[in-house]
Amino acid sequence: MIQNNYQGQLQIPIQSGFTADSTTADVIKGIDLRGKIAIVTGGNAGIGLETARILATAGARVIVAARDLEKAKKNLQGIPGVEIEALDNMEPATIELFAERFLASGRPLHLLINNAGIMWVPFRKDKRGFESQLATNYLGQFHLTARLWPALKKANGARVVNVSSLGHHMAPLNFEDPNFELRAYETLQAYGQSKTASNLFAVELDARGSRHGVRAYSVHPGSIAGTELAREAPVELFQQMGFLDEKGELRAEVLANLKTIPQGAATTVWAATSKALDTIGGVYCEDGDIAELVTADSKGGLNSKLHVSGVMPYSVDEQNAKRLWKQTEEMIGLRFEIN
Repeated sequence: MIQNNYQGQLQIPIQSGFTADSTTADVIKGIDLRGKIAIVTGGNAGIGLETARILATAGARVIVAARDLEKAKKNLQGIPGVEIEALDNMEPATIELFAERFLASGRPLHLLINNAGIMWVPFRKDKRGFESQLATNYLGQFHLTARLWPALKKANGARVVNVSSLGHHMAPLNFEDPNFELRAYETLQAYGQSKTASNLFAVELDARGSRHGVRAYSVHPGSIAGTELAREAPVELFQQMGFLDEKGELRAEVLANLKTIPQGAATTVWAATSKALDTIGGVYCEDGDIAELVTADSKGGLNSKLHVSGVMPYSVDEQNAKRLWKQTEEMIGLRFEIN
């Protein structure tokens, strides 16, 4: 039996029965989460809000970790079984305080949904000098998961889901210059490498944590209408990506493939709860199933800028995953020991 997803050896769809059209209501059907505790970062808007809502509806106690507490209170009003806590992936002190409070409660953690993220922002760094997309989309995930490890282990069966993106196709991780100190800043490259890092983290976390009953996954939600994720991106960038025409209007073929928020959150919820994944971990998922590994025989080949689906080999590579783990510990000054 294969015990890890190094080199994408588990990237084989399992014919789950779900598709890009499936919603959170579809994938949660028949799932009882009463007695389970979940944390959803960035659960105050977009697919994070939908994820928190559907997990709570299924009976879980959900802690929503958000930067904007007032916005979270407003958007989560009326949803039972939800707690709201402050957390900002760009501010390590808030990660420490959040984790300390949760661990002090003595509760196990069954589901950790690393949903918080930013996309296509101008060049900026956090107080430590780390590029903002890498800090928010990956380093914060690693830091929070490391600090919450005792609670995950205590659950005797936990899952960590990293919300990634097809955008990881845009760039492998640049280990020599992750913070754009030696090269010109390119927001798509920064976004791409941050999502590649998130994928590699899931691969390595699962390989190390599965013996303790902690499984990890990364997911691509799809292109989704109605979120705030790309609010800082200029029109020219959307045109460059082929989403908008020369008039700045959304292309018909793009519009036809946009997901609703319940469809966009479905793969996250599926990865967090599906019994079909009880013995499989470390995989990258999309459209409610395990994604295929992109190979040289795939349409467009490995040199294609962006495929329509699948996971790139460099983001499930064993050497990259192990190297990233060690480099991340050095970058943030935190040992993440799995024991």
